[in-house]
Amino acid sequence: MSAEVPPPPSAPHARVVVSNRRQMLLFAALTLLLTVATVWGGRIWLRNSETLTFAVGNANGTEARFATRLTAVLKNTSSRLHLKIVTNTDNTKALAQFDRKDADLAVLRTDARIPPRARALTILEHDVLLLMSPGGKKIASLAELKKKKIAVLADGDNNAAFVRHILDIPDGPDATSKVQMAPPNSTLDKLFAAGGYGAVIAIAHASAIVKDKTFEQYARRGAFTLNAIDESKVLIRRNPGISEETLATGTLSSAPLLPDDDLDTVGLEWLLVAQSRISSSTAGELARTIYENKAELALDNGFASKIEPADVDKNAFIVAHQGVAEYINDTGKSFLERYSDLLYLAVATLGIIGSIFAGLYTKVTRIAPEKASELATAILDIGERTASATTLDAIDKLQDELETILRGAVIGLRDGTISSDGLDTFKLGYELVRDEIGMRRESLKRHAGHDDNVVIVKSAQSA
Repeated sequence: MSAEVPPPPSAPHARVVVSNRRQMLLFAALTLLLTVATVWGGRIWLRNSETLTFAVGNANGTEARFATRLTAVLKNTSSRLHLKIVTNTDNTKALAQFDRKDADLAVLRTDARIPPRARALTILEHDVLLLMSPGGKKIASLAELKKKKIAVLADGDNNAAFVRHILDIPDGPDATSKVQMAPPNSTLDKLFAAGGYGAVIAIAHASAIVKDKTFEQYARRGAFTLNAIDESKVLIRRNPGISEETLATGTLSSAPLLPDDDLDTVGLEWLLVAQSRISSSTAGELARTIYENKAELALDNGFASKIEPADVDKNAFIVAHQGVAEYINDTGKSFLERYSDLLYLAVATLGIIGSIFAGLYTKVTRIAPEKASELATAILDIGERTASATTLDAIDKLQDELETILRGAVIGLRDGTISSDGLDTFKLGYELVRDEIGMRRESLKRHAGHDDNVVIVKSAQSA
C-alpha cells in the first residue's frame, strides 16, 4: 500500500506563526519607544522652567548687581531657572518683601533681622571688623574700648548700631555720641587728628580690604595701630550672627607687614537665602550653578569673589536649605543613585506599557491557536465516512486524511498554532477512528475473498 500522501496544510500554520511573531516584535518595539518617550517627557517636565523672584535693595547696590550677574549666568548655562529682580529703596525693605513671602531670594548680612523662613544657599562675602587706634596706642580689651569715643567707617548707618550692640552699649543719647558714623569722605588722619576719637572701627568686605592700598599708606606713616579682638569668642557666644575671622599676615600691607602676624577679629557673613518652601531640586540646582560659576559672579569691587558653601550643620545660625545640604553631601553619588528617579520611572513605565500591549496581544490582535479538541470533529467525520467506504482505495484515502490531521496537529503543537486544550479528546478520537479504519479494511478484504489480489492491484496502481 503506497498511495500518494498529500502534503500537510502547513502554509496556514506558517502564516499564523509569522503574523504572531510580527505582532510580538511590533509590540516590543512600541513598548520600548513609548517607554523612552515617557521617560524623556518626564525628564522635561521635571526640568520645566521656573522663575524665582529676587528681592534686592537699590538698583545700583551690591545686591542688585550680584542678582544681575546671577541672572546672566543662569541664562548662559541654559538653566531651567530664571530670575525676576525686584528693586527696593534699600536692603531692609528687600528683606521685608522676602519676609512677606513676596520674594523667593534675598541677600542679607547676618546682623540683620533674619526672616524665620530664610534658608541659606551660599556664603557670598565676609565683612571684617578692623579695630584701629591712633599712633602706637593699643586697645587691650573691649572694656577699655567702651570707654572711648568710636568712629565707624562703613557704608550704612546700621553699622554703628551693630557696634553698639556687640559692645553692649544701651540705646540713648550717650550711646549715639559715643559710637557714631564717621562723616563722609573721612580718613584715618582726619579722624585721629581731631582728637575726639579714641578708636576707629572699619567694617568692610574682606575682598575689598585686600585691594585697598590706603591701609598700606597709613601703615608707612605710622598713623594707626591695628588691634586684635582677643575676646572674639565671647562676642560670638553672645551674638550668634557674628563669625570668627582671622586676618592673615600682610593682609592690609606687605611693607611694612600689617598685621605682622595672624590677627583674630570678628566679622559678619553675607548670605544668599531662599524661602524654605522652594523645592530641594530647585535649591540644589541653583546652588550648583553658583558654585560652578564663581568667577562669573564676582563683582568688580570684589564682592562674591570667594563664594563658599553654606554651613550645613544643623546648629548653623541660618540653617542651610535642604536641597543645598543634599547637594553638598551627595557629591559622591554613583550613576545609579544620581539617576535613580529616572530609572524607577523607566521601570514603572515599561511595566505598565508592556502589560497593556501584552493584554492587547493576548486578547485582541493575536491569532489564537486552534484547540486540539476542535480537530476531533474532523476526525469523527472521517470515522463516519469509514463506515460507508466500500473499497480499499476509499479506506486508504481516509487513512491519509487521518494521518494528515495528525501531522498537522503535531506541527501546530510545536509552533503554537494549536493549543493543547482537549488534547486527550483528540488522542481518543484519533485512536478510535484509526481502529475503525483498520477494522473496515480487514472487513473489506474478507468480503472480497482475494486478499492477495487486492494487495497486488494496489501495488500496481501505486506504481
